[in-house]
Amino acid sequence: MTMNSLNKTFLPTQDYKNRNWFLIDCKGQKLGRLSTVITALLKGKIKPHYSPSIDTGDSIILINADSILLNKEKKHYIVHKPGRPGYSLKIKKVSECLPKFTIERAVKGMLSETETKRLMRRLNIYNDNNHPHQAQRPIEINIEDFYSHPQFHINISELN
Repeated sequence: MTMNSLNKTFLPTQDYKNRNWFLIDCKGQKLGRLSTVITALLKGKIKPHYSPSIDTGDSIILINADSILLNKEKKHYIVHKPGRPGYSLKIKKVSECLPKFTIERAVKGMLSETETKRLMRRLNIYNDNNHPHQAQRPIEINIEDFYSHPQFHINISELN
């Protein structure tokens, strides 16, 4: 009796390295919407062969990070050396912090601890339009129609 080829499930192996580079312009984007798209791309959840046990995520380049939309009244509670009274807790407004720190903190909050260590290396954040990753030929993504545009998923599957 022969097996039907349609009944086989494709699972990528650990050495399945088919990673893409994506370029996202942060100008006028909200932090929460942007960070959910970033985590989906870092984990590889948009790929048709996604498996949670195997890292198939992509690399991301963020440009114009200083022009992201933030809530100015929101505060960061930064704990350094907990257990030390007096100077362990710092409270800063989001507008006073660097945009790179704010974006990294939002993305780290959406990842688990083990994913954070592994995936944050592939997130590159720049405050202006210039970046040194031209040789990777990044694919530009428009955040507004990321989830609503059905052809985006077809184009990604054709790349892999």
